[in-house]
Amino acid sequence: MHRIIFAVLLLATGRNSFAGIERVWLTHGSSDPGRIVVNWQTTEPGNSIVLYGTTSEYGNNVSISENVTLHHVEIPLTEKDVVYHYCVGSGVHRSADATFKGYPTQVLKAAVVANWHARPNLDAILKDDVHLLMTAGDNITNIWKAGGIGARDCIRPYADLIDAYPGLFRSIPFMPVLGNHDKEIRPRGDKPPAQAVYDIDATAFREFFELPGDEWKWYFDVPDFDVRFVSLDFNHISDFGTTWQSCHSYERGSDQYQWYKGLMIPAKKAFTVTLYNEKNSSIRNKEKPNWHSMFVRGTICISGFGHFAERAVPDGVAYYNTSLNGTGSRYPDPKSVFLASEDNYILMTFVKETNEMKVDIKGLDGSILDTARYSGSTATRAAKSCGPSVSQQETKRWLESDS
Repeated sequence: MHRIIFAVLLLATGRNSFAGIERVWLTHGSSDPGRIVVNWQTTEPGNSIVLYGTTSEYGNNVSISENVTLHHVEIPLTEKDVVYHYCVGSGVHRSADATFKGYPTQVLKAAVVANWHARPNLDAILKDDVHLLMTAGDNITNIWKAGGIGARDCIRPYADLIDAYPGLFRSIPFMPVLGNHDKEIRPRGDKPPAQAVYDIDATAFREFFELPGDEWKWYFDVPDFDVRFVSLDFNHISDFGTTWQSCHSYERGSDQYQWYKGLMIPAKKAFTVTLYNEKNSSIRNKEKPNWHSMFVRGTICISGFGHFAERAVPDGVAYYNTSLNGTGSRYPDPKSVFLASEDNYILMTFVKETNEMKVDIKGLDGSILDTARYSGSTATRAAKSCGPSVSQQETKRWLESDS
């Protein structure tokens, strides 16, 4: 029926059905994997409709009466272990049929990339057949070259990113994390200028991507695997308080600190993966009690700060660094156990039957550079909770603290 409605409209106008749809991408607008947001842009303003189902006949639709060129429509995902078909429409235009995988019940795959400036070939991620793609910051080079000096709302750089990988973004839900380049509205220069270089509010990023919560920070849960992914806004913390400041406050008592504390104490998930764009050894020692004392209650942290591949393991929690441009200067973590100058990304594989997460650092050719496994067992979680960085006294202080 939905195909017939579109066909009647197109015959009446004689217009090319695909011409008005510029790009399509998928995100999550809430922390619930039972809902997904279909996003697209059109050349002319119009209403929004998504047709979807487990076959190309669709059978379901969600529509919004509006007059926009940037479309965000959330649809429910009621089935698991299936492939969904969908197409989008606005006015008389519709997109081609596309597919994405519903979330699984036995094996979950998620990838993380960072430093996306060079637009490398990412066929290896498509071959990994992941259910979710996230980042550790720096998804674009800057905003000011496309939008002009000081422009906060220019979304063109993000549209260009989608255009560089149309097959990837229309078939894999995308959950980006902020880096300083994602907010750069003026050239940085050699010293802090009179005006702010970065839009800390990340106006363009938050307009373009539909993400959970505040969007500049978010969390996303996949309950079947008892895993939580958390995004924090950390980048260039050494510039805090200057016109080079690029991120929200990380200080104790700040909204970000208190929010993360609420997620981590007490830790409730078998696996917690924390994502950000700052040097691991720098952020983990900030504040008292320090960030590391909260990170250690999770499983791993992933940053895109440096242009190299790394795994470091202080106090039983693993800190990763990943970069699609992995051949820059290296800043080894004092607790580094793996370090390589290779273009790379991270693949996480969660297996429900064994309650295990396998983390591979992979080259862009799909080769495995480093592998580590993490158990989500109750015994392992209890051991971490009693580790040297998270004493019962510290936990009590956190829980009783108002700041």
